Amino acid sequence: MRVRGARPVTPVKLLLLLAAPMLAPAAALAVTDAQRVAVYQEFRSAFDARRYPDALPLAEKLVALTEEQYGAGDRELINPLSNLGTTQYRLHDYKSAENTYLRGVKIAADTGGNADRLMLRPLHGLGATYYATEQYEDATLTLQRALDLSRNLDGLLNPGQLPILEPLIASLTNLERHAEADREFQYELRVAEDAWGSNDERVMRPLDSYAHWLEHVGRYPAARAEYARELVVAEKTGSRAARLVIDPLRGIARSYRLEAMNGGEEESSPPADPFVQPSLGLLSSHDPHALNSDGERALAIALRTIDKTQPIDHKSRGLTLMELGDWYLCAGQLDKGLAQYRDAWKEFQQSGSTTLLGAPRLLAYRAPPSSISRSPLAERVNTEEHSVEATFTVTRDGHPSGVVTTSSDASSAQQRQVQSAVRRARYAPRIENGVALETPGVKLLEKLLTKGPRQP
Repeated sequence: MRVRGARPVTPVKLLLLLAAPMLAPAAALAVTDAQRVAVYQEFRSAFDARRYPDALPLAEKLVALTEEQYGAGDRELINPLSNLGTTQYRLHDYKSAENTYLRGVKIAADTGGNADRLMLRPLHGLGATYYATEQYEDATLTLQRALDLSRNLDGLLNPGQLPILEPLIASLTNLERHAEADREFQYELRVAEDAWGSNDERVMRPLDSYAHWLEHVGRYPAARAEYARELVVAEKTGSRAARLVIDPLRGIARSYRLEAMNGGEEESSPPADPFVQPSLGLLSSHDPHALNSDGERALAIALRTIDKTQPIDHKSRGLTLMELGDWYLCAGQLDKGLAQYRDAWKEFQQSGSTTLLGAPRLLAYRAPPSSISRSPLAERVNTEEHSVEATFTVTRDGHPSGVVTTSSDASSAQQRQVQSAVRRARYAPRIENGVALETPGVKLLEKLLTKGPRQP
């Protein structure tokens, strides 16, 4: 019987009615912003606690939810991908991190262009990943691109660029592009001082990094000046000063010792920076081929400062005594040096590990003129690389003895040059239970360059 006023059900309407029960559950499963926020909060909780294995599946889930909600190429994916890439990076899964960051960079470029702010995080992460995997050329190009973007977006001296500068400088250093590294170090300092002021504690980190780099490239007077600047900042940090002055004091002493033993790349010391004059007066002029007593005095000040601080930092005291032992050994005062090593061993024992004294340490070594370490990259065109491995015993007074070549593809003359350089080297001896011991079987690998065949 047909009901009056009822409309007939068409085939299309019938299909929709039958499909309705199936469509309803699908709509209920749609991803919501609230779901993604909840997963993100879980991820941040694990990530901020450095529980990276726990954070990884949450980061992956957040990427999957965002992709389901917005699509595989949407801009909403860039930050979740950066979070995932950073987690993979922290877990040392660099290949996965590289692919994740590359995907984020591509989405940012496709949807916002190369000047897009969202491009910054994946670019930075990609460059840091290249650096971690020793792809220094790619790291330099990528990080420079990130640096340029940061400066265009936020200004030439914005402090947000500091985390980008660190791996960029390290990449330039590994590529031996020293002039560029020096320029970026100075820029990093300028940015930090502009952001926080020249006497702020946060400036100490770039100062210390620059000083260590100058020391690494043999510019000892310049390194000493930066350590002195760091010392001045440390002295103005109030209650933390007693701990913060120790590292720059050790750096000042070490720069004097290395300059006396290794010589330096600079012909003469630069003028003393008037900014550091009010400090401890540890920048006096001296003969660069003799140990300057100001280095010993810096270590004595460091020890007195440590002893006044409670509780005593036994590791810091051990490091300072070890440096003082190195100082006396290089000054030819063996008994005083061994006494300092003995005391350093006791401090390290109290700190929980004596590993730093468990093997001979190279204190001074002047490589042969043909060493790759003394040849800038520009001079390595049309050259052949050879190696010499020398094996010897380090005596209890730190001298190599019984030097022999154990493997080499170099000429006999080059092998003799390496052996001669090793004999002139100076080591700190191995210390066990506070006693200096002879150590056989110590090895040193030297890489040498020779001119290649003349190019046609």
